[in-house]
Amino acid sequence: MTGTTRSSDGLDIRRRKVLFRSWHRGMRELDLVLGTFADATIDGLTDAEIDQYEHLLDIPDTDLLAWVTGERQIPAEHNTPLFERILAFRRAMTF
Repeated sequence: MTGTTRSSDGLDIRRRKVLFRSWHRGMRELDLVLGTFADATIDGLTDAEIDQYEHLLDIPDTDLLAWVTGERQIPAEHNTPLFERILAFRRAMTF
């Protein structure tokens, strides 16, 4: 089981790939953060936001997790409005 609650039906191929990659990071913690964010927002993201999101998905798990948890400062090139939305979404999550 991936954990996803959203079907990829109706999504274009690019969004399907992003949704899949969000739930298959390699670290369960990031699967939960990125996967639930993708489930909730993937169909409403603009093409520019998908570009940014794909770039975030290429970042190594250890770096991304440290930024999400606040353990390390987010580098300026990655501190985008989209990443701020991900962080806000994470703060609002309840498990």
